[in-house]
Amino acid sequence: MEPQKVLIHVRFAPDGSTVEISERPKALTPHEWFNTLSEKAGMAYQALSGGRGVFRLTADEVEALKAEATPTAA
Repeated sequence: MEPQKVLIHVRFAPDGSTVEISERPKALTPHEWFNTLSEKAGMAYQALSGGRGVFRLTADEVEALKAEATPTAA
């Protein structure tokens, strides 16, 4: 059985900036989180109409990307 997928929803402004994105770590802006996901999991992205899109990842992949993208306090 394939692991359950998590959908990360993205909404864009008309100028292409990222307005909203789910599962975003608090330390990152929406556009920084979108860039991180695009660089690390771009093949999991699906563009939708109306300035929207989704990333389809497993929960483990999402947690790993969050941990990698979030700087830890020294």
